[in-house]
Amino acid sequence: MKTYQSKLILLILTVFCFSCNNKKEFNKKDALFQLMPSSQTGITFNNKVVDDGEFNVFNYRNFYNGGGVAIGDVNNDGKPDIFFTSNQGDCKLYINKGNWKFEDVTAKAGLNVYHRWHTGVTMVDINGDGWLDIYITNSGGLGNADRANELYINQKDGTFKEEAAKYGLADKGLGTQAIFFDYDHDGDLDCFVLNNSYRPIESFGYNSNQRNQRDPVNGDRLYRNDHGKFVDVSAQAGIYGSEIGFGLGIAAGDMFNTGWDDIYVSNDFFEHDYLYKNQHNGTFKEISDEALGHMSLSSMGSDMADINNDGLLDIFTTDMLPENDFRLKTTTKFDEFDIYNAKLKGDFHHQFTKNCLQLNNGDGTFSEIADLAGVNATDWSWGTLIFDFNNDGWKDIFVSNGISRDLTNQDFLSYFSSTEVVNEVRHGGFKAKIFLDKMPKTPISSYGFVNQKNLQFKNESIPLGLSKPGFSNGAAYGDLDGDGDLDLVVNNENGEAFIYRNMTSERKHAHYLKVNLKGSGMNTFGIGAKVTIYTKGMQQLLEQQPTRGFESSSEPVLNFGVGDFKKVDSLRVIWSNMKMQVLKNINTNATITLKQSDADLIFIPADKIVKTYYSNITTTAVRGDIYHKENDYKDFDEQRLIPKMLSTEGPKLAVADINGDGLEDFFMGGATGDTAKLFIQQPNGSFIQKKEFAFAQDKNSEDIGALFFDANHDGHMGLVVVSGGNLEKEGSLDLITRFYINDGKGNFTRKFKGWPLVSINASCVRLNNNNGDLFIGGRSVPGSYGVIPSSKLLRNDGHGNFTDVTTTIAPELQKLGMVTDAQWADIDGTGKNSLIVVGDWMPVTILKYVNGQLKKTGEIANSSGWWNCLTVADLNGDGKLDLIAGNNGLNSKIKADSGHPAKLYVSDFDNNGQVECIPVYYKTDGKAYPFNLHDDIIKQLPYLKKKFLRYDAYAGKGIDEIFTSEELEKASVLTVEQTQTCVFYNNGNGSFSMKPLPIRAQFSPVFSILVTDINKDGIKDLFLGGNFFGLKPEVGRYDASYGVTLLGNKNYWFDYLPPANSGLFINGEVRDINQVKTKKGLEIIVARNNDALQLFIRN
Repeated sequence: MKTYQSKLILLILTVFCFSCNNKKEFNKKDALFQLMPSSQTGITFNNKVVDDGEFNVFNYRNFYNGGGVAIGDVNNDGKPDIFFTSNQGDCKLYINKGNWKFEDVTAKAGLNVYHRWHTGVTMVDINGDGWLDIYITNSGGLGNADRANELYINQKDGTFKEEAAKYGLADKGLGTQAIFFDYDHDGDLDCFVLNNSYRPIESFGYNSNQRNQRDPVNGDRLYRNDHGKFVDVSAQAGIYGSEIGFGLGIAAGDMFNTGWDDIYVSNDFFEHDYLYKNQHNGTFKEISDEALGHMSLSSMGSDMADINNDGLLDIFTTDMLPENDFRLKTTTKFDEFDIYNAKLKGDFHHQFTKNCLQLNNGDGTFSEIADLAGVNATDWSWGTLIFDFNNDGWKDIFVSNGISRDLTNQDFLSYFSSTEVVNEVRHGGFKAKIFLDKMPKTPISSYGFVNQKNLQFKNESIPLGLSKPGFSNGAAYGDLDGDGDLDLVVNNENGEAFIYRNMTSERKHAHYLKVNLKGSGMNTFGIGAKVTIYTKGMQQLLEQQPTRGFESSSEPVLNFGVGDFKKVDSLRVIWSNMKMQVLKNINTNATITLKQSDADLIFIPADKIVKTYYSNITTTAVRGDIYHKENDYKDFDEQRLIPKMLSTEGPKLAVADINGDGLEDFFMGGATGDTAKLFIQQPNGSFIQKKEFAFAQDKNSEDIGALFFDANHDGHMGLVVVSGGNLEKEGSLDLITRFYINDGKGNFTRKFKGWPLVSINASCVRLNNNNGDLFIGGRSVPGSYGVIPSSKLLRNDGHGNFTDVTTTIAPELQKLGMVTDAQWADIDGTGKNSLIVVGDWMPVTILKYVNGQLKKTGEIANSSGWWNCLTVADLNGDGKLDLIAGNNGLNSKIKADSGHPAKLYVSDFDNNGQVECIPVYYKTDGKAYPFNLHDDIIKQLPYLKKKFLRYDAYAGKGIDEIFTSEELEKASVLTVEQTQTCVFYNNGNGSFSMKPLPIRAQFSPVFSILVTDINKDGIKDLFLGGNFFGLKPEVGRYDASYGVTLLGNKNYWFDYLPPANSGLFINGEVRDINQVKTKKGLEIIVARNNDALQLFIRN
């Protein structure tokens, strides 16, 4: 929980220390989950929390974190029972009597021995006797309060005995949850205790050294089970245990398919999450930096499961990003760039306020796709559970939601930080109840996301019956009525627990297969066993790990939904000791029991060495400075409201034989202050950098586009380089487009005579090989994003002398759009090239020569997008050239389509001579809102402050409610209707058919597309590179791509090939991809922003 995410929130604690519209309920009878009344179930548990006394959220920041749920059969009668933890009251155990009736047996079971602040709970057979015991973590309390964790050993007679100290598990940290698993494969269960920190956040600073300083009281702990006694081995096992471990979520599972369980820890506040990879020797290695592009900032609950049925465990973490515009703009603050960068320098990784869905790529990396999946924003979220709601064979996602008071309400924080209140508090005037009463209380609905089977989910909370608002924390699932579907139990703060009955089986929607596991030795429930079933080519994986979500554990029985299938073709179980067994032709709608003692096979992890199509040879084949070094410039400092930075769009590549030796060489542009690089191919196929004095003289220019061509037909390749970067104003000498003459030996000098003075913030340069004309794309007007720049047309006299003929031959180029790329191509089979142009907030636009004039002849309908690149090729073998254009993709919180277009309003709204741009996007409620938060828009347009003094006055307002009709009428408006990277098939009649590429191509913005034959089958393939980091922290980073290889098939479409198979693994921000011919064949060059280039050879 990120209770204090701004300086104002931190002020609350600092001062105190010195002074000491939701969705309506919709529960139709046809909802999948029926909320069972307590009058029927007998479950009246209510986690009542009173916060107006001396102990409250002002001195205990986790006051509203709530309690957990555990489901399991504690009396071995075949029916799962339910246990709830309570913060200030009694925990409760309810025995399942059948027919949806439960009995409170807490008192006679001897379970309320201690009255502590109870948080998490796990049911586990800790002593291997076949009976579930109960382990409770405790927190709260001031000073040296009694908060030792409790372990209740099942006495097999309906009673329990507390023996935490005897087992060595009376941990006294600020506990959140504990998880049991056999991390060292010795046959018994070890324990990881997840703790939080008590120390005030503002007292830390962003110093990563704190991570290595163990806290003797708090901090996470790994306990090894040594013959029934648990020993703290955290330090020797590589587990962090410091004061900055703000643990809220814990998950364990075999993420890397090695047969050994790994660990994921969700940390609140500034500390990054921990991804511990099991080293198979009793130790772990924390690898989040190399495995994850970014993570949730205020990570809370977490779960680990296979969401796309590829046999790999994925990770989902919750955060606090509201979906609703009003909630977003009244309760949310995002890190400013200086804070974000301070955290990066302190080794706190890239963290953003959003849920994160980490898709396992199977190669040691994860792609974060919560925005693409539609699960990024669920408000103040706690528990998350990934399980199959409807038994269709695909796992869905449940998120519990809500906090008892809106601690981050911006209007409250403004009030609290006022001079009058601060002075009153500092002079002893702090009265908790007065301030608590001023905090809004907003019950929030939980979320139920149904898997759409294409890495995307749909929020179906209302039709699922899960939309009842409340303050929900821990949650667990189990088959409470034994009918083969999973029911759901939710622990609520200050409200009765929700008991949801799943009606899937009653309505005969789908079949199921339940699997009971009987482990050997001390691991009687087979914790860590992985079961995979196969039905008609589809696989499903479940790992036996009851502890998941938030402070909770689910029933330790595996429940597979199998849809319409009446039989499972085969089942494979891999036990934690690497023993394996396989069953075939299993009837569904049944419960089977698998015994570890029956396993007679040995599981051997797959060989990680896979034959790939390409290998990375950069370090051995390229000598010289291979790094592009981006200059430090933040576009947002000059234009606060722009949606993204424009200053990081290089480098680009150019390939040609520049010295006449028959070998191709290549050029890579440089950023401002970084000299461009030229690499000369050697006879052995390697490349050596050749330093050019002419390039060094122009290093203050940012190279954005480059082109080798023979301008005067002397057989020598000259070089044109266009400049951009968004730093310099138009007319600057550093923005001048440059032409370098080649002496034939690869030596370049700047050409001035016969070359026009063109100083624009450019994006690309493209040669028309029909007549030698050059098109130069205008990217933007620096400092005035949204204002349309001029593009240019330069005419070659045939002798290498050029003239700017834009105003006379191509006047429409002066207001064409914010161009990012273009290609000259004969798209209509006339032998004459058309100019196809794409851009930012632009449709795909076509220009042709008509009576000597370059005229715009068409735009592809509904194609306006955030296009980054354009490639031309005949993809379907019909003899007509098709278009492939790289767009922003789907993995962004910012959405747009033809029915819900994004808009950019551009105008000098405050009449100060400076143009502002206001991005407006649709949200899930079907209404369009300005993207910018209250403070950003007020700082840019101070005249609006009087109208929107309060945050709640601005929140939830559309653009027409913020600006007058007169102000909007004078604004120019740009639109986007398509965000996906697409193929445009040439219909041959002047029209094109737009088709988005497969979902993997939509993971990240695409900046370069190479058409080649990857697998040498004679069918064209695509290799796409992208990612983009130049965004505000409130948007995040687009970093989910590691290079996208799409193999063409016989249906003229494409199939995704993972980097582990293609060999084309590329992280970072790809800006250009090209091919260079060597004696070994065509090699692929990749240029990355602020990173090293890469060279790949065909195997």
